[in-house]
Amino acid sequence: MSYDVIIAGAGFSGSSAARILAERGKKVLLIEKRDHVGGNCYDLKNAFGITIQKYGPHIFHTQSEAVWEFLNRFSDFNDYKHKVLSKVGEKFYPIPINKTTVCDFLNLDINTVNIAEILKQEVEKSTFSMPPRNFQDQVISQVGERLYEAFFKGYTMKQWGKEPENLAADIAKRVPVRDNLDDYYFSDKYQGIPTNGFTLLFEKMLDHPNITVLLNTDYFEVRSRYKSELTVYTGELDRFFDYKYGHLEYRSLEFKYENLEQKQFQPVAVVNYPGDEPWTRITEYKQFLRENVDWTTLCYEYPASKGEPYYVIINDENLKKRELYMQEAQKLEADGSVLFIGRLAEYKYYNIDQVVESVIIKVKNVRQNV
Repeated sequence: MSYDVIIAGAGFSGSSAARILAERGKKVLLIEKRDHVGGNCYDLKNAFGITIQKYGPHIFHTQSEAVWEFLNRFSDFNDYKHKVLSKVGEKFYPIPINKTTVCDFLNLDINTVNIAEILKQEVEKSTFSMPPRNFQDQVISQVGERLYEAFFKGYTMKQWGKEPENLAADIAKRVPVRDNLDDYYFSDKYQGIPTNGFTLLFEKMLDHPNITVLLNTDYFEVRSRYKSELTVYTGELDRFFDYKYGHLEYRSLEFKYENLEQKQFQPVAVVNYPGDEPWTRITEYKQFLRENVDWTTLCYEYPASKGEPYYVIINDENLKKRELYMQEAQKLEADGSVLFIGRLAEYKYYNIDQVVESVIIKVKNVRQNV
């Protein structure tokens, strides 16, 4: 059977591409190995009436008006603004590190202290390399060793399964540090959660006569059956090329749930645990959509080395392999036969809005005669 476009993966990359191309009159086949659309943003209601994000917490945020307007075609968003706390000992501290975090942790007077000067002093009495050679150096160069040890080292080791000095410094460049009282996790103009959940957003996005969705199907097992002028690939980059340059590393996650007969368990929806606990964070999902039920559901998150790929692992070895794979990918993109889009397909950390923006840009350049 023939289609204009075959898309592998029904997450934000694949689904956004499918909708944009379908509206341009292209016949699209969207192939998804799971039994649902939505990728890792898939959500559903549990027995207690609480909307659970099956693959961990996702909060939409963006500065892009174009991305915001595109997604609002398929769902309204609430006004949820994300806050994260880190539990160190028996105390909760705001993350990203801000004036409150520093003053509470170092027992300083919040009304008189100059945070920029305090952080400068903390950095000056710390040991690290400049320019930063790795994640550890990068964080210490921003906050000093004491804050690094308390809030970053243990969490990072659990999250990535590697010593922080064996991770690229670029990962830490995503770590903001604030010298004010702002305790919101994101600073983007547009923020929120789809009012009826992410899954319904995806279902509406894919509700188009030019889109056919094939679930429970591995793209690699059926691609020889279908013909198309263009393939949009959103899966693992190394798998597409049959691992010819070796396997890229991905970090996976395992989730365990606990249901409690109480209105609320923790002060905010997500609390990080940088200590000896085996989990990295606890998410209390009902806080996202402010669901008024008598029970609450907690999700404990455990990073794992095996399983579904969630995060790319940025270090020198993986970056070298990525470069080789991306050279191959760029050749296919140049001749117009394949587009590689998304976190896994580009082996690059993307937020949701960055994925959608990438789709808009790449798909816009697809020739009309596809």
